[in-house]
Amino acid sequence: MQQTSQQYDAVIKECRKLFENKTKDYGTAWRILRLPSLTDQIFIKAQRIRGLQENEVRKVDEGEQSEFMGIINYAVMALVQLERGVVEKPDLNESEAIALYDEKIASTKALMENKNHDYGEAWRAMRVSSLTDLILQKLLRVKEIENNKGKTLVSEGVDANYQDMINYAVFALIHLNRP
Repeated sequence: MQQTSQQYDAVIKECRKLFENKTKDYGTAWRILRLPSLTDQIFIKAQRIRGLQENEVRKVDEGEQSEFMGIINYAVMALVQLERGVVEKPDLNESEAIALYDEKIASTKALMENKNHDYGEAWRAMRVSSLTDLILQKLLRVKEIENNKGKTLVSEGVDANYQDMINYAVFALIHLNRP
């Protein structure tokens, strides 16, 4: 599990750097996005990954890695929006946004470590395509919960689904970055 923790941190370091640079470029304009908009952005990225996995021809020179990184960063934004709510105009400076990013990733990594312990690192035997499908399944669940205005009978909340998406995307990136 020590190797998983180090690999996880290496993936997140790249994603965080991208988030940080985009925050420098665009500020925190994402703070105006409602949760269904963020869910749809993640859905588009996951669908593109699935298309890349199934299609032989690529017309845009971006691979799965950048899309998985986007899933991670958009899911972090969604977790922030869940906690802080949607605003009319950006209300976070760069350091506040990065601190929130780090906080959401820390709790998501802790969840991964607990599940990884219980599941015995089963994800290592999974294919990247299966991780993609699991992300899409989580997205469909979140969309259904959103369509039901957040009401569920027995299901976990959308926050746990976003965290699972982050963790599945990290696992996929670990697989893709493996020599």
